Amino acid sequence: MSLELRDVTVTLGRGESRTTALRALSARFPAAAVTALVGPSGSGKSTLLATAGALLRPDSGQVLLGGADIARLSASDQARLRRERIGYVFQSGNLLGGLTAVEQLLAAASVAGRPARGLRARAEALLSEVGLGHRLRHRADALSGGERQRIAVARALLLEPEVLLVDEPTAAVDREQAAGLVGLLTETTHRYGCVTVVATHDPLVVRAADRVVTMGDTPATPDGRR
Repeated sequence: MSLELRDVTVTLGRGESRTTALRALSARFPAAAVTALVGPSGSGKSTLLATAGALLRPDSGQVLLGGADIARLSASDQARLRRERIGYVFQSGNLLGGLTAVEQLLAAASVAGRPARGLRARAEALLSEVGLGHRLRHRADALSGGERQRIAVARALLLEPEVLLVDEPTAAVDREQAAGLVGLLTETTHRYGCVTVVATHDPLVVRAADRVVTMGDTPATPDGRR
């Protein structure tokens, strides 16, 4: 399975504020590989992630997951796809302030139709892997930005998604924590064979990636990597 964007154009805003975030962009992201998405701020990295994850519909072009164009699915089918097959890590974390760390993961499982009871042990293990084993029952609004980001990574990995889309995962953590997060993402990607795309400015992430795609004024291009 792979994720592929073909000639995708996305415009954002209306009227005089309307801008073209992606223009006729084509890029392919293979399974069992971490692809680092690099480029200057404003080059469209976050828009590419949102489009690839069926959060934005492109104005034109195709978004192919396993050969099927997910950009043309109905809104309800796209919502099901996001719940069941795609994991997201947003820069903001997007956590629910009133829930504890472990409840964040179990709530996501419940939304996806998976019984929380059977996933509690895995949720706690993942939180321990990202260095939060001692914070399982702390509410998200009492945690630091870096801790919330690590919860978001664990939550995205809980259901072993086919596609993992990650936006600047190391921006709010220290170097030791960043190395742990990157190691977890790469190990999970290779173990489960998921398509992982990470938008980043961090050389640590780039060095650990299997592939690098550079965004800019021209269509996205893969750099030569192992």
